[in-house]
Amino acid sequence: MFQRLLIVCIGNICRSPTAEYLLRHRLGPGHAATVSSAGLGAMTGHPMDATALELLREHGVDGEGHVARQVDERLLRDTDLVLAMERSHVDAIRRMAPEASGKVFLLDKWIGGRDIPDPYRQRRPAYEQAYGMIEQGVQSWLRYL
Repeated sequence: MFQRLLIVCIGNICRSPTAEYLLRHRLGPGHAATVSSAGLGAMTGHPMDATALELLREHGVDGEGHVARQVDERLLRDTDLVLAMERSHVDAIRRMAPEASGKVFLLDKWIGGRDIPDPYRQRRPAYEQAYGMIEQGVQSWLRYL
């Protein structure tokens, strides 16, 4: 059903790459879907935040190759499903590409529609909280993918 998935946050160095690599890992090798991520205000060219990367590694997921990129209209148009971290991200995406409105949802849609707070430049407990919420969101989407 969904072949191309895009996960969006702001900087594309913490939340969206965490969700990208975790979702890829959970889907497993050979799954037909491709998963990528981008940011609304991406720190283009930067690797994943060190604490986010460390948490992924601790859970058996390798996110080492990540490079942040900017979301744009073409990327949204070429994607089957867009998952965002916050309601404000959903709104921004819908303003950027109104034609994509029907395929943009919160990562946490099936759990209660919560915003997943940005841990950037905070201490590890903030990253752990975001990771836990991302993990729940990813798990909730698996049955639809």
